[in-house]
Amino acid sequence: MASETSGGGGNGNGAGDAPAGPGAGAGGGGGAGGSGGSVRIDAWIWSVRLVKTRSMGAAACKGGHVRVNGERVKPAYGVHVGDEVRLRHAGGRENVVVVKRLIRKRVGAPVAVECYVDKSPPPPPREAVAPAGVRDRGTGRPTKRDRREMERLRGEG
Repeated sequence: MASETSGGGGNGNGAGDAPAGPGAGAGGGGGAGGSGGSVRIDAWIWSVRLVKTRSMGAAACKGGHVRVNGERVKPAYGVHVGDEVRLRHAGGRENVVVVKRLIRKRVGAPVAVECYVDKSPPPPPREAVAPAGVRDRGTGRPTKRDRREMERLRGEG
């Protein structure tokens, strides 16, 4: 009981706690080493910068947007090296990563990229659209006719 009230709120993941192990900071592996052990999935996707906050990671797990090896998981699920993690973002984009190293603490982007192998599908090509509404400098305010033409080009109205 005493360990639950000390430090990081008793969540058991070591985020912000001393028991994370030596070298858990800027690239040490977070105390989980890389071979054995496990780390909470919500903490791992946050620490490797797939989500912006830990609570967003937990919410994604609760909403069914996180799958490990094809199964929907809860935030406390223990992820292991070699697991395939699929994270669906708003807007339909999906990250598919294979866990290479376990970390508990959030690290910089260059270190975070070394902790997984990215197998995400490439993003769909953005359609090349000419910038609508760009006017020559000094032409003044657009007339009503010009404005309607710009709206028609943009697809509004």
